[in-house]
Amino acid sequence: MTYASGGDERMGNVLILSRKVENIHDLAGTIKSLDAECGSCAPITPLECINRCQVYKLKNELRKLREAMDNPNYIKELFNVLKNETRLHILQAIVNGRYSVNRLQRELEKGRHSRSQERFSEEYLRPLVTLGLATEARDEYYATTFGGYLSELLGCLPEFVEMLPAHSECYEETLLQSMLSGPKTFEDVEDLIPPKIASRILKRLRSAGLIETPQERDYIFFFRSKRDSNKETFTVTERRIYETIPTDGISAGKLAEETGLSMRRTYKYLRSLKGKKLVFIRKTPKAYGLTRKGERLASILQELQQIVEDTWSSSEQVVRKAKKFVHSKAIVRKLTQTM
Repeated sequence: MTYASGGDERMGNVLILSRKVENIHDLAGTIKSLDAECGSCAPITPLECINRCQVYKLKNELRKLREAMDNPNYIKELFNVLKNETRLHILQAIVNGRYSVNRLQRELEKGRHSRSQERFSEEYLRPLVTLGLATEARDEYYATTFGGYLSELLGCLPEFVEMLPAHSECYEETLLQSMLSGPKTFEDVEDLIPPKIASRILKRLRSAGLIETPQERDYIFFFRSKRDSNKETFTVTERRIYETIPTDGISAGKLAEETGLSMRRTYKYLRSLKGKKLVFIRKTPKAYGLTRKGERLASILQELQQIVEDTWSSSEQVVRKAKKFVHSKAIVRKLTQTM
């Protein structure tokens, strides 16, 4: 069994134990190893488990975290809590040790994050505790194991904080994550978020440099028709243009690039081929895709959501085993009373 020595260490962060795990996705395996440790432990008294055992503390954290995660709006509330630079600074500070409110305020004042004590506690600390990222003991705050994992992931998030609206329904986050699988048309976007606000959300993400659309001319593609080209006469350049057009179509810009012709001459010969009914035009829907910056943020958001899902699954094991243990004790008690 893993014990800490000394008053402060006994109540220390359960990350002492969980540092053995490389990432949150190993948490399911960690739960099994914790059960094995508990099974082989022989504490002198039950209080020894409660007061000194780091395994007990981690399991207790997971039980409390499960209660918070049972909230159907947990992900949305988590995103909104983390879209705040002050809260991120607090989380990164308390990962490394215990802090009183006064000490946290002094720490943040160094970075010009001064707040009144009342506002500081209610607006910044309480949300972290409510969502299971931090906990309080003896008027001091420290990060939970879950909060510690998120702190590592969110190291580069502050630069994105102002790009996403606070206290939102998190439609921006939903849309960004969906675009990791590829560009989305406006119709696709309307399937993901309320159509009435789709244009506003897209405009906001585009203004923040998180999504982009190609140049307007790239929405128009040129294709070969089924007409027999052997029945037509071509100039050398017309032939060159025609044979460069692939079966799946090509934009005028790409065609000019591949043939080495100017855009003006490319359009001239395309018009000629279109007049001979050898080429036709098809417009493709405008698609919105992630910029490099948008892809980076979307990946962080997706990993954050995956961590929550993995943690929920791991905490479920703890809760299920705890219920099974309580049920078993009740059966034994009932049998003992009837004997």
